[in-house]
Amino acid sequence: MADIKTTKKKKLQHEILDAVVIRFVGDSGDGMQFTGTQFSGTSAMFGNDIATFPNYPSEIRAPQGSLYGVSGFQVHIGSVEVSTPGDNVDLLVAMNPAGLKTNLFAVKAGHTIIVDTDAFTKKNLDKAKYETNPLEDGSLNNYRVIEVAMTSLTKAALKDVSGIDNKIITRSKNMFALGMVYWMYHRSVQHTIDFFNKKFSKEPTLIESNVKVLNAGYFYAETLELIPNVYSIAPAKLPEGTYRIIMGNTATAWGFLAAAEKSGLELFLGSYPITPATDILHELVKHKHFGVKAFQAEDEIAGIASAIGASFAGDLALTTTSGPGLALKGEALGLAMMVELPLVVVNVQRGGPSTGLPTKTEQSDLLQAMYGRNGESPVIVIAASTPANCFDFAYQACKLTLEHMTPVILLTDGYIANGSAPWKIKSVADMPEIKNNLIKEVKENWHPYDRDENTLARNWAVPGTFGLEHRIGGLEKDKVTGNVSYVPENHEYMTKIRAEKIKRVQNYIPDVKTEFANEGDLLVIGWGGTYGSLHSAVKEINKEGYKSIGFAHFNYLNPLPKNTETVLKAFKKIIVCELNSGQFAKVLRINFNGFEFLQYNKVQGLPFGNDELIQKFKQLVK
Repeated sequence: MADIKTTKKKKLQHEILDAVVIRFVGDSGDGMQFTGTQFSGTSAMFGNDIATFPNYPSEIRAPQGSLYGVSGFQVHIGSVEVSTPGDNVDLLVAMNPAGLKTNLFAVKAGHTIIVDTDAFTKKNLDKAKYETNPLEDGSLNNYRVIEVAMTSLTKAALKDVSGIDNKIITRSKNMFALGMVYWMYHRSVQHTIDFFNKKFSKEPTLIESNVKVLNAGYFYAETLELIPNVYSIAPAKLPEGTYRIIMGNTATAWGFLAAAEKSGLELFLGSYPITPATDILHELVKHKHFGVKAFQAEDEIAGIASAIGASFAGDLALTTTSGPGLALKGEALGLAMMVELPLVVVNVQRGGPSTGLPTKTEQSDLLQAMYGRNGESPVIVIAASTPANCFDFAYQACKLTLEHMTPVILLTDGYIANGSAPWKIKSVADMPEIKNNLIKEVKENWHPYDRDENTLARNWAVPGTFGLEHRIGGLEKDKVTGNVSYVPENHEYMTKIRAEKIKRVQNYIPDVKTEFANEGDLLVIGWGGTYGSLHSAVKEINKEGYKSIGFAHFNYLNPLPKNTETVLKAFKKIIVCELNSGQFAKVLRINFNGFEFLQYNKVQGLPFGNDELIQKFKQLVK
């Protein structure tokens, strides 16, 4: 916890903190995601910097009380820069024994745990594999435990409310917990009350019951002697602008909307629902008023095939998926590359292989994105690195695909897609220009594979336009006419020029930048959604006096930035940190001989923790 300044206010100790990490855990039906989202939204309205981490089982409703059925939501709020949802937890709210058992490891010694004692029954203790009750056996003596009969108190608060059944009453206990946490951290309940008034405007009984329980928890916390402190976290000093808290998937969808507006094209999404990418489809469906055409296909192949058809017809075309779906889309993606049409494929990565870990994060699909097609079939591959910059890289994916006439794979992952952070709202007018290769008028001696001399992008002719008739398909093309060609030399020429087109994208992407040190003993390399963890770890170790450690994070993966080799040469040691077994390290070894790329890998469905990274970096520079 941060350094604390204390002032007396009545009988309470008022502690001012730089930051705090709170985790809500319970059964899938306990509303932990909603509770965490409300606390995050309230803190965002207050002006705190925020990072969140929802963590939930893949089952729609896992068995109650089971260890693998625990659903959690972690939020890190601060008056200082917040790059990650945090490692060590300051406050754990556990609605049942299973939630306590699976999350106790994350709580700092001496810090606070709130439990619903009504849930600590013999049956639930057995489900959580407890031999004795942890509230009675002394195993929690290193923590400040606040025992609250939340279920009973919730029922008492709602005893006079008519029209609600026992199930609704019991499920309202999460609002009791939220009310307590609001009081502890000096938050107003009004944001949540406003939400209820809007959400349940036609169901006043639900408004009344939720508000009553929320207030009951708030005022109950005020009476507890076990909570002697009220904590305050001041607003963060963010750059001037208008902000909202945004999830990565929502930011991705909005980036596509902005790109369609800027390019003057209609947006088409052909997609099949898959965790954790489905929310992009859900979000874009809401915006038909912007000309969005969203098509829920019958399977992954139909999703990408429909998007290719839309691209052929002149739309800005997208398809969204996760790892298993990208495998199914591979053949059609090769077709889009072969016919050289613009197409964005979003892969929100999750744990694999096969069905794997649908709700857990992993960087497991980089090599699939790079090489997962038959033949020589290079495409542009980029990766977002925070929930907020999912917007920027969705926009950039559209810009690259339209200007270079080749598919772009945009990699995000479950960690940043479901996580949220403050995002500075942008104006489309201020976004970079997006050009396209659509032919506006018929030219004499036009050929479909005439190319731009700089980008090598071919023409984009909308079918049905007189004078622009041409053949299209998966067979090899003549380098000028586009007609089917089996000439060996032509195939080699087309293979090489498609590869050269991707290589030339280097001229249109930014250099990779190093943070903290431009040269020194150790370069930490990451890519994609590990940015927050790696940035935070290197920043912390830099404050401890390790000034010779630099950090380079890659968002452009194929092609790599032009200055990559120059950056690598400036450091004695290089370590590549990934949530896989070393896929980007392999890519770097393929491209740069003579360098030793050390690896730090984690394949647990979880993000990196600061402590583990710092320990590893210190070992390498001692």
